[in-house]
Amino acid sequence: MKNITMTLAAIALATASFSSLAATEVQSAPSGQQAIGVVSATSGNSLSSLQAKLNAKASEAGASSYRIIGASGDNHLYGTAELYK
Repeated sequence: MKNITMTLAAIALATASFSSLAATEVQSAPSGQQAIGVVSATSGNSLSSLQAKLNAKASEAGASSYRIIGASGDNHLYGTAELYK
């Protein structure tokens, strides 16, 4: 019983820490935040997959938010996002 409680507590803490590190997508430049760079990513033919890759790259770069500024392609998508902190 003690092991189950400890395992659940560890999972809850890990989930909370990962969600706090994720960058938030915004539709316009957030006030009070400064642009810190640009990232790009490629994906198959799914916009949600491209968005997830841009989110991951923004989080890795330490951005608190990001704004997708371009996406194009037919069978292979390319996207660019501006990062803010």
